[in-house]
Amino acid sequence: MALSARLEFRQSQQLVMTPQLQQAIRLLQFSNMELNAFVDAEVERNPLLERAEEDGDLPLPEGLGAAPAEPDAGGPSDAEEWLDLGGRSDDAAASLDADPASLFPDATATDLGPGLGDSGWASLRQRSHAGDGEADLEAFAAADVSLKDHLLGQLPLALHDAADRLIGQFLIDMVDESGYLTADLAIVSDMLGASAERVEAVLARMQTFDPPGVLARDLAECLALQLKDQNRYDPQIAALLDNLGLLAQHNLPALRRAVGVDMDELLEMVAEIKRLNPKPGLLFGSVEVQPVVPDVIVRAASDGSWHIELNSETLPRVLVNRTYYARVSRSTRASDDKSYLLTCLQSANWLAKSLDQRARTILRVAEEIVRQQDGFFTHGVQHLRPLNLKTVAEAISMHESTISRVTSNKYIATPRGIFELKYFFTSSIAAAGSGEAYSSEAVRHRIRQMVDAETYETVLSDDMIVDRLKADGIDIARRTVAKYRESMRIPSSVQRRREKRLAAGARSVA
Repeated sequence: MALSARLEFRQSQQLVMTPQLQQAIRLLQFSNMELNAFVDAEVERNPLLERAEEDGDLPLPEGLGAAPAEPDAGGPSDAEEWLDLGGRSDDAAASLDADPASLFPDATATDLGPGLGDSGWASLRQRSHAGDGEADLEAFAAADVSLKDHLLGQLPLALHDAADRLIGQFLIDMVDESGYLTADLAIVSDMLGASAERVEAVLARMQTFDPPGVLARDLAECLALQLKDQNRYDPQIAALLDNLGLLAQHNLPALRRAVGVDMDELLEMVAEIKRLNPKPGLLFGSVEVQPVVPDVIVRAASDGSWHIELNSETLPRVLVNRTYYARVSRSTRASDDKSYLLTCLQSANWLAKSLDQRARTILRVAEEIVRQQDGFFTHGVQHLRPLNLKTVAEAISMHESTISRVTSNKYIATPRGIFELKYFFTSSIAAAGSGEAYSSEAVRHRIRQMVDAETYETVLSDDMIVDRLKADGIDIARRTVAKYRESMRIPSSVQRRREKRLAAGARSVA
């Protein structure tokens, strides 16, 4: 077979993503914090970019204030075409870690303020004698006393030997924010060159520190330390702490046999344990939680419609300094310098345009979501409609991938709370008849309402929940109910009956 060379012409189409287009797509899916960090980096890199003053007179781009929740009848403009590119991003499934040994579901619901140790009062006294003689009460009130500082303040009072204090400081460094000791004492003994007995003795003395229960190695020891501090520790309560697994399962008959007391006394002991603090370290300064800042704000208008606007606090505003560009370009002679200035100008103009288009796109998507989910905003979660990305994309003439990027890490403030935009996209549950389908989130809400209304005598099984939902016109299978119940961390009917029985017995004892 002979080989020969020849020329051929072929015509084909290929999508080439320029760096500017890739940047625009990234901006669209950034959260407000990521976007501000990106803009700060660009302002630092590009001499022609400036941050607009926070209290300046720079208004929002025209059309980005209040907006009606009506879909745009026209197709996408030329300025929006660069958005409708790229593959569709998949949603990451969020999983919740269940703790079967958690006996205190409400332990972290109340944020107790930081404690005031002796070191805090000492620093207050020092400030009161310094300067003009007035105490800086505002600075003292804002001070956050950490658990580590509180424990270190007690260390010299309990341990007088220098070697013991060194061991104590090492152990304090190994305490987590809940107050539990995370270090293995055998490893601590090897690292410090101290005997295991000495480390154990130091730990035993430190476990009498305030708050009671601190420096425990597990939940049972934490509760035991608090009971010892109250002089309530006895062999029966020790046997109960040795069988916390049975208490977590609400298996009272087995627990009663293990402890060796009658049911009334057992319920009294359980009620006493539930009054203890399973995480004593949280009484002091902990990790600061960053609040969610909404990107879109929805308010009810006087005519019954919805007022939708972007949150100006989350919109980074940049200015292109053309005056500086003109002045520098006139004095620039080298071609490389002129090319650099032109590149900076083009990059600055593109960033300003990209930020403007990002804001407009978020507003359009939010308008359509509010229009589609008007029942939710008016009546509540039980009126949440099934909604998918394709429905919104077709309504505003955009690609589904654009809608997916817009709704990722974006939040909307409504009269019913702050929600992620993706919250409003839910699957559908068919109606029993020919009626409209139900949102899966609305069905979850109904299941939660049924469970919350239960009593000890009226605990509902999954089959009974299915029957009630079908009576309301919702065609749902038992396995779907079980899946929704487990996703909301609702125990089975047997477990719920045990919990309610335990709660009823504790109330009668109290």
